[in-house]
Amino acid sequence: MLGDPAFYAVCVPGVLLYGIAKGGFGGAVAILAVPLMALVMPPAQAAAILLPILCVMDAVVVRTYWGHFDGRALRLLLPGAVVGIVLGYLTLDVMNEHWLRLLVGFVAGSFGVLTLLGLQAMTGRDHHPGTAGFFGGLAGFTSFSIHAGGPPLTMYLLPKGLPPLVFAGTAGLFFAVVNALKLLPYYLLGQFSAENLLYSLVLVPLAPVGVRIGHWLVRLSRPAVYYRIISVFLVVVGIKLCVDGARGLGVGATLVP
Repeated sequence: MLGDPAFYAVCVPGVLLYGIAKGGFGGAVAILAVPLMALVMPPAQAAAILLPILCVMDAVVVRTYWGHFDGRALRLLLPGAVVGIVLGYLTLDVMNEHWLRLLVGFVAGSFGVLTLLGLQAMTGRDHHPGTAGFFGGLAGFTSFSIHAGGPPLTMYLLPKGLPPLVFAGTAGLFFAVVNALKLLPYYLLGQFSAENLLYSLVLVPLAPVGVRIGHWLVRLSRPAVYYRIISVFLVVVGIKLCVDGARGLGVGATLVP
């Protein structure tokens, strides 16, 4: 596959897109990277190839945004994320990922539309352990299962009104921990074959490039514009997840190209 131009045509943009998102610009849209790479390989292989690259991106993100994060948010979100990862591993054989895509996609898309229309409840500005536990758990579960942890985390952080750098830094540190925790179960599932690791090695130089571009875009953005962009990406990702879920379930197969 390394000699196939199609591999680079989809994987290079996919990794750069993920890096820009992890750099803090449009975080939830990173979910589009796996479907893009899946045009030339099975989705499970695309996810396995991406995970080591994501860990390298996470190291760059942590260094870039160190000091710019909401510590209380992380303390409340991460325990739930650990539970979500464990549940994802234990239920891997019985979970219907297509229904999960539909659920997360509908909630994320609706949340993004409400935010764009100014109808989002302002009560979400304060941290709440129960809410953080739920969204942290959902982010951990969907990150492990279908690599869609961005929308749940965004839904929790968006109402907090954090400065863009703090928002991006909090999300970056959260997923640095989550992705590190995913390494062991992915290894136990046999996802890190020599072939997949070779593909990861070829693509990994793109990791810091994407993150730096994302960080640069965040620094240029005004808070109001930044959060509007995040909301738009939530809607786009929500629609994408709903379409993928419907396709997987065979719903509207003749209507969705």
